[in-house]
Amino acid sequence: MSHHDPKIADLNCGDCPIRHRAVCARCETDELHLLESIKYYRSFQAGQPVIWSGDRMEFVASVVTGIATLTQTMEDGRRQMVGLLLPSDFVGRPGRATAAYDVTATTDLVMCCFRKKPFEELMGSTPHIAQRLLEMTLDELDAAREWMLLLGRKTAREKIASLLAIIARRNASLKKAPGTGGARFDLPLTREEMADYLGLTLETVSRQISTLKREGVIVLEGKRHVVVPNLDRLLEETGDDSDGGMLN
Repeated sequence: MSHHDPKIADLNCGDCPIRHRAVCARCETDELHLLESIKYYRSFQAGQPVIWSGDRMEFVASVVTGIATLTQTMEDGRRQMVGLLLPSDFVGRPGRATAAYDVTATTDLVMCCFRKKPFEELMGSTPHIAQRLLEMTLDELDAAREWMLLLGRKTAREKIASLLAIIARRNASLKKAPGTGGARFDLPLTREEMADYLGLTLETVSRQISTLKREGVIVLEGKRHVVVPNLDRLLEETGDDSDGGMLN
């Protein structure tokens, strides 16, 4: 079961690691105080379900740390990952009563939750929150289109490079680091999860990662830590056009 996390229960909004990217990014001090009054934190262990598709949503939330997957189950029982929730991503839809997808913690996960009804009321009186949520929804639409391209048309090598580039750029954005030059991050997915998500076999994922490593596009330190010496070189491997077409 998830639980309210006492270690972060008193985390101040101003000190939040996702503050500059989350739904509250544009909020003034008085607006933050209103959000503070309806927020609480929940933590989940890796592998735990956050919510099942069709369940009633009593909250909306921002991912603070960790990563979750969005999954849809087809009538015959097959499951397809349809998205990743990275730090600062928003979970739930104001005005929608039930969850559209299964949400599962891929790593240990901390979420900043808001009681749904008070949040919906706050949106009506706080333009900064409504405006930022609209921006994030449009970003999510761009992300969905990017994943459609990634899953449908890209080669195995381009799929792996694209996934690594997306994680690298998000990590740089959260750290307010420049999006060029090098990058380093912990890979949040196992190779089995990458294979499942990208529609590849485990062997193909391992082979492509080994090739990128051998050619110096990435450096692996241990099982999960990835170093990208030159982000532009990695982006060249994604198959995107010159403007990147990548997620921020």
